[in-house]
Amino acid sequence: MDWLLTVPLLLLEIIFCMSLTKEQTSKEAWSLGISSAAMIAVGYPGELVVTGNLTPRFLCFCFSFAIFLYIVQKLLVGLKGAIKAEGNVEIAKMLDQVCLMTVVSWCTYPVVYLFPFLGISGSSSVVGIQVGYCVSDVISKCGVGLLIYNITITKSAAVKQGALLPQ
Repeated sequence: MDWLLTVPLLLLEIIFCMSLTKEQTSKEAWSLGISSAAMIAVGYPGELVVTGNLTPRFLCFCFSFAIFLYIVQKLLVGLKGAIKAEGNVEIAKMLDQVCLMTVVSWCTYPVVYLFPFLGISGSSSVVGIQVGYCVSDVISKCGVGLLIYNITITKSAAVKQGALLPQ
């Protein structure tokens, strides 16, 4: 359940690294924060169904996957304007990279969610799901977190050198 906090916060960190107006930041933060929380909140009940009738798991997956696709679209297409508007080319590349890496690292979650549908059942399913999610968490939280950290360090250094003007 830590995902209910960490997933929206990770997306917020990406938004906060961008050079958006206060209004744009607020709009994007609320949009991504609420959608990611809904994705987790609806997907979680489906996680409880690993054997027997998998219909509830499938319905939760479909709803959450639709929201996942919205977030992917927002990261890869919807925020391109904000990335292109970045005054520092190096920071713009890093923002582009963090959006791409977030999507790539998150692609493991739907695959793991589908394990029970792939004939993996019982304790093997539960263990496989948990191991898969742990690996995915390390990649997405630590890896993307380090990328965000590097963006903030680079942006702070640019501000100190006067390369970025306050908006």
